[in-house]
Amino acid sequence: MDLVLRAVFAFLLVFLITRIVGRRELGTLEPFDLILLVVLGDLIQQGVTQSDYSITGMTLAVGTIALMTVLVSYLSFRFRRLRPLLDGEPIVMVQDGKVLDRNLKRERLTEEELAMEARLQQIESLDKVEWAILEKGGQISFLTKS
Repeated sequence: MDLVLRAVFAFLLVFLITRIVGRRELGTLEPFDLILLVVLGDLIQQGVTQSDYSITGMTLAVGTIALMTVLVSYLSFRFRRLRPLLDGEPIVMVQDGKVLDRNLKRERLTEEELAMEARLQQIESLDKVEWAILEKGGQISFLTKS
């Protein structure tokens, strides 16, 4: 039972950390960020299993985290009011060609990073953007002016 409780705690901790850290696509992570994720995974594994290398321990830990994932998904599906907390919300970064600095600061993005994302989508200037929205998954959607 101790292993299950540690797995639940680890799940909640990772969930909280990902909410605090913010949204970034895996493809846009710097090498340091990727290494940090691997190290974080190893640290969590050590905390959950506490050197329990048994099949039973592994099954309990993986099963608990899988059940927690399904539970969070179900709660998000079932209770609309929990969705912003569990899934996040899309955030407007540009409106009518104007960068919304408050939202950039909130997500710790720079205007240069936003402009780079626009260029990757063949948009040469943020002035030509009607809406830029940071989606829940971390990607940025751009809608250009007509």
